[in-house]
Amino acid sequence: IPQRPEIDALLSDICISTSAAPTYFPSYYFKNNDEEFNLIDGGIAANNPTLVAIREVTKELMKENPDFAAMDPLDYGRYLVISLGAGSNRHEKKYDAKTASKWGLISWLFENNASPILDFYGEASKDMIDYHNSVIFRALHSEDMYLRIDDDTLTGDMASVDISTKENLDSLVDKGHKLLTKTVSRINLDTGFYEPVENGGSNAEALQ
Repeated sequence: IPQRPEIDALLSDICISTSAAPTYFPSYYFKNNDEEFNLIDGGIAANNPTLVAIREVTKELMKENPDFAAMDPLDYGRYLVISLGAGSNRHEKKYDAKTASKWGLISWLFENNASPILDFYGEASKDMIDYHNSVIFRALHSEDMYLRIDDDTLTGDMASVDISTKENLDSLVDKGHKLLTKTVSRINLDTGFYEPVENGGSNAEALQ
């Protein structure tokens, strides 16, 4: 930011911009230090921004930024990454190839109160990042430095991104509290599903 003051934008502008999901919210325009920004949801590029964060830290280490501790950029044993997911309905098996094969343009955009194309794109994007991080941290014997907290068993309204009734929001809060008590999980590299880590303790303990 010291080198690029034009990107030192208001937090409100940043939050509105990165929440401007197509079909749900309008795109967002703002101006900062004579620089114009025309933005939509950051999830279009990185629905799971973990890898973006790791990249930025790695880049600063490579430039030997004095604000960062001197270390090997590939020493993942000194990275501590906490990745918080927004939940998914992967286990619900909401879509199948037989049904999707009959869809036209409209159905891909809107079907059964959902947008399949956005669901597929968003889920695939975030899952690929999680899978990539899991492989890299394990390959470098640093899996304990990567904590992913997510729930892929959401169903019904809780799996929606635009049902903001008090009942649904309360259910999500309750789900979040229960998630903290669950055992730390890691992705199974063969199945893609989360599995509890033996003697891993709870998510709440891992966050302490």
